Amino acid sequence: MFTLLYYTLSVMLYVVALPLLVSLSFKQKYRQSIPARFFLFQNPRFKQADKIWFHVCSLGEARAIKPILDLIDANEINITTITHTGFSEAIKYKADVRYLPYEMFLPFWMKKQRVLIVLEAELWYMLIVAAAAKGSRVILLNARISEKSAKKYLQFAWFYQKMLRHVEIIYAQSEVDKNRFLALGAKNIEVVGNIKLAAKVTKTKEYKKSKQECIVAGSTHEGEEEAILKSFVEYKKQSDAKLIIVPRHPERFESVYELMKNYADKNSLTLSKFSQNCEFDTDMILVDAMGELNNIYAISDIAILGGAFRGDVGGHNPLEPAHFGCKIITGKHFFHQKELFKYVHHVQYVEPSEIHRALLACRNLPSSMVEENIDLEPIVEKILR
Repeated sequence: MFTLLYYTLSVMLYVVALPLLVSLSFKQKYRQSIPARFFLFQNPRFKQADKIWFHVCSLGEARAIKPILDLIDANEINITTITHTGFSEAIKYKADVRYLPYEMFLPFWMKKQRVLIVLEAELWYMLIVAAAAKGSRVILLNARISEKSAKKYLQFAWFYQKMLRHVEIIYAQSEVDKNRFLALGAKNIEVVGNIKLAAKVTKTKEYKKSKQECIVAGSTHEGEEEAILKSFVEYKKQSDAKLIIVPRHPERFESVYELMKNYADKNSLTLSKFSQNCEFDTDMILVDAMGELNNIYAISDIAILGGAFRGDVGGHNPLEPAHFGCKIITGKHFFHQKELFKYVHHVQYVEPSEIHRALLACRNLPSSMVEENIDLEPIVEKILR
């Protein structure tokens, strides 16, 4: 009865949201994902049933499953994702990849799979309930409930209890996450750590390291570049350094470049775009390309990690800059990455106004480093059972 009511509400919400969905589908950021998810445009059902279905949200989760996929026959894998960046990463694997349709389509769109593995916090009611109803085993992997979201989850504990009773096992990131799932009525929970620790961090290209100190601002969001540029201009007066900015979202490349140009002109600094000059021989460089961040970390001394200088993003993965020995500076709003930061040492957590001071402090600090690993074998054995 409850599932029927939930499904009816999802249909009503869809009808109400149609004008907004049509409008958003014309925006570059959503031009592929919204038509696929909400109108099933070029988003057919999986070619085959009875496979291993991974559902991930975006880029970070799509990358996180790689060590597991390496241990499974590629012909056995289906993947769904939510975002364009997640889709672009997922299609690099030898798997059948789709966008996850809106919930009202799922009971008719999905085929029975051997097992559905849902990453992190992708708790979609119809996804889990419909998969279980069709006979698929359901596993939550790398499961987490952030401190920021915990109260909201608890307010609807009755709802999540109905959903989670269809889950065979939950692999939680931490004891804190386990306790939060227990409070929602979940059963059979194991703490295995964050599977992102198992990811092999690699670079795809080799760039020449500059003799100048190199600062990279990685995965930045709107509002963060301004504070970073202000700090860099001040730092540049005291140090022979260059700044490379890598925005998180490609649709912001041009607006970030205009902001950088404004600072370059006012302070007599040279500026270039990576797409036009990949020599990194100017004072400031905008990386207007995807998939280059690890290559940049490999030639950088300091990494200013974005996504944590504002309160609504939750931070980004610190393992990659730490792997390449960068001295990491990030903000204090890293609630989505709190588990990963536990394993990374020598990180400065600062307010946007304190970035300049943190840059100066880097002179006397060791490089950031990761100390931990995770065993994926028991998880893979459970998936393949």
